[in-house]
Amino acid sequence: MRIVILSATTGWHTDELGAALSSRGHESCVVPYEALVASMGHGGRSTLVSQHAGLLEADAVLARIIPHGSLEQIIYRVNALHWIETRGIPVMNSPRAIERSVDKFYTTALLEAAGLTVPETVVCEHPDEALAAVRAMGDAVFKPLFGSMGRGLVRVSDPDTALREERTKEELRAVFYVQRTIDHGGRDVRVFVIGGRVVGAIERLAPAGDWRTNVARGGIARKVDLPPEWNDIAVRAASAVGADYAGVDLLPSQDGTLYVLEVNGIPGWQGLQSATGIRVADALVEHLVSLVHARTSATSTDR
Repeated sequence: MRIVILSATTGWHTDELGAALSSRGHESCVVPYEALVASMGHGGRSTLVSQHAGLLEADAVLARIIPHGSLEQIIYRVNALHWIETRGIPVMNSPRAIERSVDKFYTTALLEAAGLTVPETVVCEHPDEALAAVRAMGDAVFKPLFGSMGRGLVRVSDPDTALREERTKEELRAVFYVQRTIDHGGRDVRVFVIGGRVVGAIERLAPAGDWRTNVARGGIARKVDLPPEWNDIAVRAASAVGADYAGVDLLPSQDGTLYVLEVNGIPGWQGLQSATGIRVADALVEHLVSLVHARTSATSTDR
């Protein structure tokens, strides 16, 4: 098979995926989103190419990450994934799953609709509504609607601090995503789900003096074996956004409640692999190949 890995740059993750594909006899190449060139209106001979590959001729596309860019750039990149998918080429994760999981508001709404427990959350555009939410919660976290690795998180417990944060966001014409702070003792759990099953999990411990557990910000990761019901919750969370693979963040509170905090549809796994020894890229490739085979079987049946 010929697999295209769409990414921002090459690095550890793309190397892992390339090695996993090569060891199974598959051809792969890494294509940056910025290099995509779509061409239409040539007698039905539409193409989507880069200097490396023709994406509409690939057996599958693995969307490793979508890099930062303008609104137009992001929409073009995601719609390119939609176009690839409409041509019958498996895309993992699907653009629909990426759209759902990259937006914290939409993710939270889908998780709650699926019957999962999420922290009290208010999303709004007007600063007065955001300030009222902070006052009602008492201790809250402002989060960027789009973002990962703990960037842009601001914890506030007094109206003056909240007001300064609101004014900044109002100047940026941002959306306010306000979430009640959960007392989690400086610990959360990242669960990696692939193809409807848990392949591994780590608990992340916040560094001294910080409440954020992200490994990218100095948190400590270590392997953890989860109760079956926690595994089930993580699988349900990934399914709620339609992700073939996902990093699901679970937050066990001090009062015993287990919250689903986030579903990352384009997760990294270097920290999890280092802590567990699990070859995540192998599992990802095996699932992607199964999607290609399923598509081929379905196509043959329809003929």
